Amino acid sequence: MTPAELAERLGLRYADVVAARGEVAVLVERDDLLQAMSDLRDDEELAFDLLSSLTATDWPGRSPRFWMAYELYSTARNHRLRVKVAVPEDDPRVPSVVPLWPTANWHEREVFDMYGVVIDEHPDLRRLLMPDDWEGHPLRKDYKVPEFYNGMKVPY
Repeated sequence: MTPAELAERLGLRYADVVAARGEVAVLVERDDLLQAMSDLRDDEELAFDLLSSLTATDWPGRSPRFWMAYELYSTARNHRLRVKVAVPEDDPRVPSVVPLWPTANWHEREVFDMYGVVIDEHPDLRRLLMPDDWEGHPLRKDYKVPEFYNGMKVPY
């Protein structure tokens, strides 16, 4: 299935599908994320059986501030899809996709650690890269590196 064919097929199901530069992205509402991801995985014609990555982006001063991006791949059909979800600054949370793709576990922990987006019902949501008592989320664009951590000067 070509990217254009994939976009056309997804356009029958989702209102916001974009095909550009040989890539396809679909925007879904946060409340619809788990159902959409399950449908994309279980539909035999789409067969998105692999979550290759997920991350967040931060756009301070915009609404929504955060966007989650899930990169899906079909090993059977050899096509790719990006699923994007808007996440508001005043309620930065999304449901966990770990029950659908266990590989999401550490990706979701990284998003929590670096961006502060809470992953609801994650099996072990705790910091991944930063110390447990670190304050703030280093990949937020308004993040200020602390001058000291546990009495030591932080180099930057």
